[in-house]
Amino acid sequence: MRWNENVERFKNNRRAVWSLFLFVTIFIVSLFSELIANDRPLVIKYNNKIYFPVFSDLSDVFLGGDFPTSADYGDRLIINNIQSSGGWMIKTPINYSFNTVDYYLDTPTPSAPDHQHWLGTDEEGRDVLARILYGVRLSIIFAFLLTFISSLLGIFIGAIQGYFGGKTDLFLQRFIEIWDSLPQLFILIIIASVFLPTFWSLLIILLLFSWTGLTGMVRAEFLRLRNFEFVKAAKVLGVSDFRIMFRHILPNALVTSITFIPFIMAEAITALSALDFLGLGLPTDYPSLGDLVRQGKDNLHAPWIGVSIFIVLSGLLSMLIFIGEGIRDAFDTRKNK
Repeated sequence: MRWNENVERFKNNRRAVWSLFLFVTIFIVSLFSELIANDRPLVIKYNNKIYFPVFSDLSDVFLGGDFPTSADYGDRLIINNIQSSGGWMIKTPINYSFNTVDYYLDTPTPSAPDHQHWLGTDEEGRDVLARILYGVRLSIIFAFLLTFISSLLGIFIGAIQGYFGGKTDLFLQRFIEIWDSLPQLFILIIIASVFLPTFWSLLIILLLFSWTGLTGMVRAEFLRLRNFEFVKAAKVLGVSDFRIMFRHILPNALVTSITFIPFIMAEAITALSALDFLGLGLPTDYPSLGDLVRQGKDNLHAPWIGVSIFIVLSGLLSMLIFIGEGIRDAFDTRKNK
């Protein structure tokens, strides 16, 4: 089956195409989160010089303040010093980063949406929209890395099982069955109680249990394809086993694997959010979507938190599911004969 035919079939699924377009657009926008939501201005003019605080840190003392810490551009003293020097500031559309606490709120936290906080604040006075923007970027990058690495590992082991068969297949299959039967949640609880989870440590922990997702499908494809005539002919010609596996069999076996990648990404986003919700995931200084889910549950009197994060998570997961369905239908020969 030709790839261009598969692409055309995918394009005919308007729901999948629009989901892919929206998902890619949201991800690209989130990559520029620092230029959209930040407590530092994009550009300032001070003492007839141009500075870019969003890229370089300026101290409070440098701008006429009293402390050697980073400047607070919402401080009236700093604003007056910049204006009195004949300067100006160009701020980001959202004047808060994901970890910026608004100490100038007039109402108790979590505060309702207003002209300053379009989706309100959380229980610590941080802007909900800014945390969602940064959290979406973190979740997608985490899911992409986890999906990519686990897929490579799962495809490689599945290929080894299916091609060589025999004792190799039997040993690896028993190992996978034992590995999948381990209580993942308890292991995560033990690890979280011993080590402080970070982005990379959590990625490695989830990778230990997610690589088996594609192994069974790849194994089955290799078991089927290894007896085809073109494989036997390659062996007769003296082609090496690994060249046969990854040059001749793997491209055919990848068809079934590719259709599951969006679903694996959706599962990775769900896993990260669930761990953060349970307090077993990333620390609180990370922009976590799961932490917003927890805050929505704990603050039912502040529905803007729960409603916002519900729309974001359900939207992301729905788009990935629709993309996966579109790819599956595009590669399904039974539906396209």
